[in-house]
Amino acid sequence: MLSLAGRKVLTLLLGLGGVAAFWLLGLPLPFLFGPMTACLVAALLRAPLTGPGRISVAARTVLGVAIGASVTPEVIQRLPSMLASVALVPVYIVAIVLVGVPFFRRICGFDPITAFYAAMPGGAADMTIFGQEAGANVRQLSLVHVTRLMVILVLVPFLLVHLYGVGLGNPVGPPATDLPLSELATMLAAAILGWKAAERAGLFGAAILGPLIVAAILSLAGFLHMRPPREALWAAQFFIGLGIGIGYAGVTLREFRDTVMGSAAFVLILAALAAIVTETVTLTGIAPPVEGFLAFAPGGQAEMSMLAIIAGADLGFVVIHHLTRILLVILGAPLVARWLIRVPDERKPS
Repeated sequence: MLSLAGRKVLTLLLGLGGVAAFWLLGLPLPFLFGPMTACLVAALLRAPLTGPGRISVAARTVLGVAIGASVTPEVIQRLPSMLASVALVPVYIVAIVLVGVPFFRRICGFDPITAFYAAMPGGAADMTIFGQEAGANVRQLSLVHVTRLMVILVLVPFLLVHLYGVGLGNPVGPPATDLPLSELATMLAAAILGWKAAERAGLFGAAILGPLIVAAILSLAGFLHMRPPREALWAAQFFIGLGIGIGYAGVTLREFRDTVMGSAAFVLILAALAAIVTETVTLTGIAPPVEGFLAFAPGGQAEMSMLAIIAGADLGFVVIHHLTRILLVILGAPLVARWLIRVPDERKPS
């Protein structure tokens, strides 16, 4: 039996092996898909995997800084032109919930609260925590959301290449040696201070949102002019992929059949809803095709932001829509869940 440290080392070695294999075979996104695939296969083979802990959380601060640095005065000036597409976000959320809750209730056999949080298109960690507090089945929730992220991360790059003709070789950032030390120091300060301040404030997704807010302020004030170096963004991709792969650790055949396969089927429904919204904003001229697609893709904020960087899309446009979705879900989901819990109680005979 491996110790905790041994499991962490094994997980990291598997992830690095996945990167090397994808790199040598010339497969796309080796720093993202490599560790995700290697750890997914190892998890399904019952390997004793575990996450690297705070290192993985710290890596997400890189994305927060990258997103915040893209919030420039030009993006702020363009906000009024985004209002029409942003207004579709709450409609999109309601449509997902109206389809998703009955799906998970009838097809997967989930209880009402678990079905509700499984359907909600929020952050995986946020929805799992909220669901746990409401009495949902945490194991089912975690498998549903990790499956959603995995399928979306495979599907979205495929569609970007084959449907939209977008290459995924866009440089994610300059090498660290090309950035001034003052710029690197500003990014490091934004990452650490934003992360810790957001944690103290109890903000969900503190490792991303805290650095995002601080970096955005510094960008708008003219103190931050560039995104983090490519080495840091590669590390962020690595830990995102690693986290998704090890999310399947300990999965049973029954869980794979009932929960994982059901969740994968639900993602296809999500993809159809996203396609309808994307076509709407594209055909009406509200948004460019690639940006509209990435803005309404039902993946995580971190994952979609990373794909926007890799695809060379307008990161500011994509981020505004995903932040709106996450904010609405985080604020609204607990209120609706409390109503769902209260309704059955009110129907009981006194």
